[in-house]
Amino acid sequence: MSQFAINLLFVGASFALYIGIAIWARAGSTKEFYVAGGGVNPVTNGMATAADWMSAASFISMAGLLSVGYVNSSFLMGWTGGYVLLAMLLAPYLRKFGKFTVPDFIGDRFYSRGARLVAVICLIIMSVTYVIGQMTGAGVAFSRFLEVSSATGIWIAAIIVFFYAVFGGMKGITYTQVAQYIVLIVAYTIPAVFISLQLTGNPIPMFGMFSTHTESGLPLLQKLDEVVRELGFRDYTADVANKWNMFLFTMSLMIGTAGLPHVIIRFFTVPKVADARWSGGWALVFIALLYLTAPAVASMARLNLITTVYPEAAGQVENYEEAMANALRYEDRPDWFKTWENTGLIRFQDHNNDGRIQMYNPAADMSDRGWAGNELTINNDILVLANPEIANLPPWVIGLIAAGGIAAALSTAAGLLLAISSAISHDLIKKMIKPDITEKGEMLAARISMGGAILLATYLGLNPPGFAAQVVALAFGIAAASLFPVLMMGIFSKRINDKGAIAGMLAGLLSTLLYIFTYLGWFFIPGTNMLPNTADNWLFGISPLSFGAVGAMINFAVAYAVSYSTEAPPQEIQDLVESVRSPKGAGAAVDH
Repeated sequence: MSQFAINLLFVGASFALYIGIAIWARAGSTKEFYVAGGGVNPVTNGMATAADWMSAASFISMAGLLSVGYVNSSFLMGWTGGYVLLAMLLAPYLRKFGKFTVPDFIGDRFYSRGARLVAVICLIIMSVTYVIGQMTGAGVAFSRFLEVSSATGIWIAAIIVFFYAVFGGMKGITYTQVAQYIVLIVAYTIPAVFISLQLTGNPIPMFGMFSTHTESGLPLLQKLDEVVRELGFRDYTADVANKWNMFLFTMSLMIGTAGLPHVIIRFFTVPKVADARWSGGWALVFIALLYLTAPAVASMARLNLITTVYPEAAGQVENYEEAMANALRYEDRPDWFKTWENTGLIRFQDHNNDGRIQMYNPAADMSDRGWAGNELTINNDILVLANPEIANLPPWVIGLIAAGGIAAALSTAAGLLLAISSAISHDLIKKMIKPDITEKGEMLAARISMGGAILLATYLGLNPPGFAAQVVALAFGIAAASLFPVLMMGIFSKRINDKGAIAGMLAGLLSTLLYIFTYLGWFFIPGTNMLPNTADNWLFGISPLSFGAVGAMINFAVAYAVSYSTEAPPQEIQDLVESVRSPKGAGAAVDH
């Protein structure tokens, strides 16, 4: 059986499973559509939450980020730490409040249509920008493994999501995401186990990363440090120079994660307040299975890639310069190299016409070795998808990776689309525009708005605005600077009033957008940035990607200043906050 047929079998079987689950778990009421009926088991919800969170960025891109080195470990720390904040500080209290959505909580807690509207705007901006990357990621995975164009892949992804998200709602999405988690975690870990065994003899990847590299006899990370150093790169384990910026970036990711609406709404689906906290704990366990494996996948994939190009560098090396000079001949490149060249994600240019592949840091001067310039350009996002092929693993493993990558993109896309749909149908239409709408009408509005969101995400995925990397940072920055602070103050401060909440959200949102656009261009349009995006131009050494944490501080400060200079919230609101925080009666959450 050909590799294409195997890929088609794995991906097709997973699609049949997802659609079958959606039909079985079709939502029949608004409660089932928004919160899956409120009766999801915390273990099930933890698994679904993990799938909701582990997007194409986690499955496909994170290992690529970590392959650069220790400097990007902040992604792991921030994303994982955000779940601790969410489970401990937000999830149980929001569940006890008993609402469908994040804007629902903000609108009622701050007794303000204006606060609800600002929250809806923040939610839609975040979710739409985030979902573009998921649709694009699905398109890339389809184009490689099903041998179709990226545009065709995006349309296929849109159709699949339409069926199980529009008809199933949160109920269908929940059980579909459980299946998707199983697919993606198996797809991620099995190749990692094979590769760890090949390189170190240790079947547990996270331990294999710290084991001895079999061929050279050196610790694997020491071997990797030596090889990348010879190619003009920083040591893989090199320290970070700007620890202040790394701290702020990690904090921005943490509070951004805790403020993401499509993740928060998952905690509204469990029966009890205690279950919300347990769901967060289980989600952290399921996420950790992938996140503990990712650094090993990254380091091993990078070593495998380099030693493919420089075969002599794999073993004990006396003279690295000679090993590098005897690079792989282009005509002898392996089949996986040829396959990925067809996607355009690997590019080779023979600058010195010697027929060999010279790969090194483009910023390094290798003229003393007779190299006229770096000849190999590799998109780091391919590392996870290409790993089984690089390591010559069986064809079925490659098919499994194909299904896993697509599952990761679709699971998060579905959660984001549901958050958009809920905000429009429940918070805008039912709560603000047409309060007397029937349940049947609200369900129809929810499905139409989700269908519209899918079409918008598909269009933007087909015509990306050109900010794939920045858009994720923008989504987290908005969540960190706008929603997380107002949720925290809404739960833990009785004195924050409607004026303070609105002023804080707007101040945090606008300051973060202004700072990001200053360095990355207005609405990311090339050439419109006011300052070059370089460290010497950053304010106090703070990267635009790290500013979400500063925006959150601005939000807190403005909200407190405005609230304490104006009237206190009504007594019934203060009593409501007290009842939400109080452990008394916390066994059963307020019904929706």
